[in-house]
Amino acid sequence: MGGFEPEEKSYWLAKVCEANYDRLLRLIPDLGGMAQSAVASADGKPSLHLAMLEHSPHTVTLELSHRFSLGQQPLLEPAVKIRVYLDARAAEVLSDRPRPGEAPGRELMDRKWTLNYFLSRWLEHCLASNYRFGIACPGRESCGEAA
Repeated sequence: MGGFEPEEKSYWLAKVCEANYDRLLRLIPDLGGMAQSAVASADGKPSLHLAMLEHSPHTVTLELSHRFSLGQQPLLEPAVKIRVYLDARAAEVLSDRPRPGEAPGRELMDRKWTLNYFLSRWLEHCLASNYRFGIACPGRESCGEAA
């Protein structure tokens, strides 16, 4: 994936994780009180699915993915697992699906940078498309309905 490739990746990775925390709070305003699963819609876009995988006093682990309809089986993509550090106010990608052309033995910092930079761009897209979980939407009870 192309994009910003800083020399000081560890510094910029921390900044991206802090910014991703803020983006997630805009996307999921009630992050600490969300249901186990929820779906957000945006006009003309695939649904955005949220699954709470783990919740502790200081962390939340969740999975976000768009759901595409392809025949009988839905495709969940990008299926990004995210750990949110509530006390540190940071969100970090733990994993996603392997991508075509991705080198399996890439350096850990390069992989973390790529995943978290991708998350920042994708969250910006979701926010710009007006996806929101757990807040009122015109004509519906809420944008984040339980799945």
